[in-house]
Amino acid sequence: MESIVFLGFSLYAWITIVTVLGMFTVLLFTKLRTDLVFLAAIAILFVTGVLDAKEAFSGFSSTSVVVIGVLFVVVAGLTYTGVLQWIVRNLLGQPDSYGKAVVRLMLPVAALSSFLSNTTVVSLFVGIVKMWSKKLGISPSKLLIPLSYASGMGGICTLIGTPPNLIISGLYADNTGHTMNILATAIPGLFCLGVGVLSVIAMRRLLPDRKASENAFEATSDYTVEMLVPSNSSLIGTKIGQAGLVNVHGGSLIELVHFDTVISPVPEDEPIMGGDRLVYAGQVDELLNLRDSHGLVNADHYVFSTSEIEKDRKFHTAYVNFGSSLIGTCIGDSSFEKKNNMVLVAVARSGQRIAQSPRKVTLQAGDTLLFECPANLHIDTDSMASQLQFFDSQQVPNISSKTAISTVVMMAMVVLSALGVIPLLQCAFLAAAAMLLLRCCTPDQAMKSINWDILMVFAGSVVLGLAIQKTGIAERLAFGILDVCGTNPIVVMTAICLVATFITEFISNTAAGAMFFPIMYESAEKLGYEPFPFLIALMISVSSSFATPIGSPTHMLVYGPGGYRFGDFMRIGLLMNIIILVANIFIVNIVYPLTKL
Repeated sequence: MESIVFLGFSLYAWITIVTVLGMFTVLLFTKLRTDLVFLAAIAILFVTGVLDAKEAFSGFSSTSVVVIGVLFVVVAGLTYTGVLQWIVRNLLGQPDSYGKAVVRLMLPVAALSSFLSNTTVVSLFVGIVKMWSKKLGISPSKLLIPLSYASGMGGICTLIGTPPNLIISGLYADNTGHTMNILATAIPGLFCLGVGVLSVIAMRRLLPDRKASENAFEATSDYTVEMLVPSNSSLIGTKIGQAGLVNVHGGSLIELVHFDTVISPVPEDEPIMGGDRLVYAGQVDELLNLRDSHGLVNADHYVFSTSEIEKDRKFHTAYVNFGSSLIGTCIGDSSFEKKNNMVLVAVARSGQRIAQSPRKVTLQAGDTLLFECPANLHIDTDSMASQLQFFDSQQVPNISSKTAISTVVMMAMVVLSALGVIPLLQCAFLAAAAMLLLRCCTPDQAMKSINWDILMVFAGSVVLGLAIQKTGIAERLAFGILDVCGTNPIVVMTAICLVATFITEFISNTAAGAMFFPIMYESAEKLGYEPFPFLIALMISVSSSFATPIGSPTHMLVYGPGGYRFGDFMRIGLLMNIIILVANIFIVNIVYPLTKL
């Protein structure tokens, strides 16, 4: 089968190409879980004979993937001891200009993201930035995009700051037998970060001045709240006006639903029946008092009884994640509320509350949802993590002596690895063990911190890169690039980095790194140059996604809170892509001059 050649590619190569393109198409246009899509791609490559069993599952034993898994535990130790909170408390301050605010925000975020998961850092800072922006009199939308950018640019400053760096460095070690230093990308990364900070300040007028979606919930009018009449209510049989349910304190009745019959406007002589659905507009907190005063229940209940009325409930704000299965659905058509013990009371989009029954709104990515929940509800559960992002539910740990201990453990890991005293993998295991032994986090917290879905994606990315290299696709593409770009190494480096930057706007940067590694590596070797500088430039490029909200998980995290629209990222992001690409090629060729093999 491998001997069959079409357009210069073998049958196995075409199977790989179709698998990769199909995988990315599925990820872009469906809501299937990313880890399952990568697992399916591995299965196809294995079943069709493109890869043997050892190759197909090599990603799961890859050193870089193991390091990423162990680092989840190290990060858990830092998170649960309050290191991030200490930095926020002591470094943000009260700057007197936008430029100073951007610097005070982006530099600490970048520093943290060099060693921690950038999604963890951004998740913490989003709520902080929203409050901070109010104090500074700056729209959150002017600061949240810089926040996301900083986390991405900070991650490229170390090998452990972002998964593509670890994946690419691991593949480099497999191919050459030489390991990269943990700080190999530090100088190029810091230079690009400095250029990025200055560029954001210079282009601040391109950042949108949007009203944050949750601000729509600060108004006191025109919310809609739905409640039901219990089947054993004393109101059954009385008139709606007689029961005092038309014009109530805080709002008015705008719709009554008898089974499938919608009555609007509602006449005062309309009789009340068990199971009636009452839709009110007005002030949410005051309207919800009707549950106590008239014995009504929340609209998500299906068994109606006055015993179901709950006390001490409060509001939580959430944002619909990209890829959430809630997109395109109405909350009222699902069991989401009942399953998670919460009630949707309002929906906002692009900074404006949607003036219709919230449970009938067809949800979109980035929508802001206002839920009423029990005060003690744990809303950071895994079941909701892929659907919604809650920013008012952060667990803030106490800052204590363990804060310093976890910081010392992390610094020791970085220093020992950077000096070559102990290899990175061993350092990561020792740091994780220290976090557990010194009780910076519990074993349960450590295990829960390991994101197995993400590890599956990382392992799958490694396998895809191997298939691209094994089937000769990388070599053919390398020759094609050389035919177009000539033999100038800087031109070739720039061309591949440009394409990688574009591709990573639409797919995982980890997958982009694994996919472009063999292409960049083969191109450098065909030119007769040491691949190391080319790969450093590639690391920066695949993490430089600024132009679309789907280009990075951190962009998705700030999309809803900032009240952004899809095009907002493109206005400043396209220029940022070009600026960072130029800075990347410039600094890499100064720090790591090209050398012949």
